[in-house]
Amino acid sequence: MAEQTSSDIDVEVLVIGAGVVGIYALQRALEAGFSARTLEAGDGVGGVWFWNRYPSARFDSESYTYGYIHSKELFEKWRWEEEFATQPEIERYLNFVVDHFDLRGHIRTGQKVVSALWNEADTAWTVTTEKGETIRARWVISATGGLSVPNYPDLNGLEDFKGQAYHTGAWPHTPVDFTGKRVAIIGNGPSGAQILPAIVDLVETVDLYQRTPTWTTPLNNGAITDERNAWLRDNFEEIAAKLGSAANPTGFLHEPAGKFSTADSFEERQAFYEKIWNSPGFAKLTSNYYDMTTNREVNLEFCEFLANKVRSIVKDPVTAERLIPKDHLFGAKRPPFVTNYYESFNNPAASLIALSETPIVRVDESGIETTGGHREYDIIVFATGFDFGTGALTRMGIKGINGLDLSTDWEEGPTDFGGFSAHQLPNFFFPGGPHGAGGGNYPRYSQDQIDWITGTLIHAREHGYERFEPTAEQQESWMTMIETLAPKSIFSAEHSHYYGANVEGKVRKFLLNPGGRAKLHEILDEMTATGDYNGALSTVRESVSAS
Repeated sequence: MAEQTSSDIDVEVLVIGAGVVGIYALQRALEAGFSARTLEAGDGVGGVWFWNRYPSARFDSESYTYGYIHSKELFEKWRWEEEFATQPEIERYLNFVVDHFDLRGHIRTGQKVVSALWNEADTAWTVTTEKGETIRARWVISATGGLSVPNYPDLNGLEDFKGQAYHTGAWPHTPVDFTGKRVAIIGNGPSGAQILPAIVDLVETVDLYQRTPTWTTPLNNGAITDERNAWLRDNFEEIAAKLGSAANPTGFLHEPAGKFSTADSFEERQAFYEKIWNSPGFAKLTSNYYDMTTNREVNLEFCEFLANKVRSIVKDPVTAERLIPKDHLFGAKRPPFVTNYYESFNNPAASLIALSETPIVRVDESGIETTGGHREYDIIVFATGFDFGTGALTRMGIKGINGLDLSTDWEEGPTDFGGFSAHQLPNFFFPGGPHGAGGGNYPRYSQDQIDWITGTLIHAREHGYERFEPTAEQQESWMTMIETLAPKSIFSAEHSHYYGANVEGKVRKFLLNPGGRAKLHEILDEMTATGDYNGALSTVRESVSAS
């Protein structure tokens, strides 16, 4: 075989996606001395934070824990306005990061990838965009994320509606005027629960169509004061170490409860739940009792506490009961953390439509017909989430070796290694993909993956390896771990988008890593124990001989 040269390829590392993970992947590749380029489908950087610009779209992870922690200089140069930043601030931040690291010249926007084909003879990928441009790359990092393909409901007559219709995950860049409008919001997950309070005082009417209730709790946001900002800067090293530690399963700064529910009396537990109710964001889970997610009785007790909170806030008792979940425990679905969600239903303009009682029959040119009657709307908002985990990867025309085609081979669920690579997909990585997070703070988990991928590319360059492909045995071991531990997860196969339950017809497969960061690092450490990663790394000659 002819010797491989740099002229065989256009770029050494091709990154697909310029969101939080893709920006970091590009920066690390360039920092490591590789020629690198990014293709981004949108007309600007930011990924999900470029597309999700609906009213009150914001983090529900603390801003400074969601942002980058690998650079003290970057951390000190940017000042967050709020504990939980809104979309405009997030987009400004990500553009600031791109310019801080001088990445913009390496990013090509408006380039949606439609095909990625592996050429075994050349040890390279040929990637084609919707505009017909092709790039040949030695390594591909597909940072397309788990929340990049909006999921639209399957409703009869949807195309007949003559008013305005928007998905929260594909929001227009020009502001939508809700003043005096009749609005329908379909979906009550995090985005639906955020947008309702943001528009309820503007509209003539707003109906929220709820498939199943969720355990929505307060975000408890606040401005970052000068004192708070000074504390963050003064404690950067400690913050970065804690967030970046593999021993930190959640990737947050939240302090754990330090006790099981059995340590407290009933009265003490009620006081503790009140403290949790007033805690920020994900602390409702991460700072709760150790046995909250494993002890059904204590979870039920907490659910009753939450139910009583709903009853105390929502004035109409019928609406309150409809908002209280009866079919799943706290945490079985990804809980929304928002501001003034329940309070919104006290506004005469707002109504709750429970689809379990009055399902949608069809959409027509003027509105929505349910079994309970017809309502007219000027605007319909689809807050119906995303095709989580696999959505983007199965739509990009990715084809590996031995006929592997993700569009068909993953129809019954994804099979991968480490949540970022797969057997028969040489030199292709997808950090943040299926099984690419353990719950909690996604950027912290994805940073672990990118750091490992970058280290692998450096190791391959230094030792003459041109090809990385997890072995069938390595992949089987990883998937066995996923399937063994998944039933122990609190997430519900019937209700959670982490099983694909929000997508009509999607096979229910667990799409997170139930072993978390610790198990990921354990398995990766096993792989890197040998120079060739226990057979995952090879030279071109070795791979040809093996075939």
